[in-house]
Formats: sequence, C-alpha cells, structure tokens
Amino acid sequence: MMSPQLISSALDIHGPKVVFTIPYINVDITESTVVGWLIIVAIAVLCKYLTHNLKVKPETKRQVIAEYAVEFVNKSVRDSMGEKYMCYAPYIATLLVYAGLGSLVSIIGLRSVTADVNVTISWALITFVMIIYTRFKNKGFIGFFKTFTEPVPVITPINIISEFATPVSMAFRLFGNVAGGMVITGILYMALGGLSELLHLSFSIGGFTINVASIGIPGILSIYFDLFVGCIQAYIFATLTMVNVAGAAD
Repeated sequence: MMSPQLISSALDIHGPKVVFTIPYINVDITESTVVGWLIIVAIAVLCKYLTHNLKVKPETKRQVIAEYAVEFVNKSVRDSMGEKYMCYAPYIATLLVYAGLGSLVSIIGLRSVTADVNVTISWALITFVMIIYTRFKNKGFIGFFKTFTEPVPVITPINIISEFATPVSMAFRLFGNVAGGMVITGILYMALGGLSELLHLSFSIGGFTINVASIGIPGILSIYFDLFVGCIQAYIFATLTMVNVAGAAD
C-alpha cells in the first residue's frame, strides 16, 4: 500500500512553477509565461510557413489549409457577430489558436497555459474591455449607463453584478475544465501506482519507477482532456467572446 506521505505528495497540487526571476526588479517568470512565449514563436513560424509564396489559385496543401482556417474564422465571426464586426476576426483567430495550443502543449509534457487562472482571466478581461468599448461606441455615454436600468430600474444592481460576472465566468469555465482534467489524471496516476505496488507490478530501473498498471489508461484519459476538452473549451471561449461583444451593441 502507498504510505500516507506518498499519497499526500501525490495529491499536492501546485500552480505554475517559477522558472527564473528577472534581477534588480525581482519579477518572477513562471511556466505559463515561458510556455506562452514558446507558443507565440510556434504560431509565428506556422503562419510564416503556411503563408509563404501564396498563389491566386492554391497549388499546395499548406495554402489550402491556410485558406480553410481563415475562412473558418471569418464564417464564425460573420455568423455570430455580423458583417460589421469582421474587424474582430484576427482577435478571435488568436484566441482559438492560442487557447487551443495552450491546452495541447501538455501532450508533449509542458504545462497547459489554460490551466493557469491568471492566463484565462487576462483573456477574459480583454473581452470585457471590448464589450464595454462596443457598448459605449454604439449607445453613447448616457445610453451605456441606461442599459443597466433596463427593463426596470429596480434591477440595476443585478445588471451591474451580471456585467462583472461575465469575464469571471468565462475565465473559470476554461480554467476549470483544463485544470480539472490535470487533477483527475494526476489522481488516476496515483491510484494506479498504488495498485501496481499492491499487485507487485512496480519495478525500479535506475532512478525511475515503472508502474505497470499506469501504462496506457492515464495516457488515453490525458489525450481526452487535452485534445478534446481543451480544444472544445477554446472554441467555446472564442464563441462566448463573439456573442458577448456583439450583444453589447443591442
């Protein structure tokens, strides 16, 4: 059986680790920041590759892929927000790609940036600013504050709370699903490790311990949470951004 200390250690969940600290100003750079930079570089390289030497009529598969991706985002923005909001398409594309890759990086052993609530909150705050800007632009100063009194002035406090609840709910929806998957996978690894020790299927090779019962099942579950849930939640986050920004003009 696993010792109480080992169980406690396995269940000890930490946030992103500090990779290094910038001297003199003492600013900590965490895993989320470093992985985020790597994702930005990867996206830049991918965009350069897909858009290199484009032709009027596609002649390569990479141009077909690039055009399909652009058309997918444009259609999503057009259907959810309308033609007049097509200027938001680059931002929506950035959300989709960054959030998607931010979840998928865990497949190669990196920590998902979407499992850091600071990251998802920052995205949600950008969306919140866009909502406020759109409402001001379409309704004016007086009209903006008047929306909080509709349909009756008595529910103004509820409308204000609802307005600030939007970015919070968006941030924690994405963070909760990805972080929850990490926790579930970690607990499963712990449980199967204990089962391996109980059945004497745990072997040590050098400094590594191999638990036979942990082979396969956690990997499949990890792929489900990282590939399926992560990508779906990235799409939902982008869709909610489009719906909330477009709804601010109504």
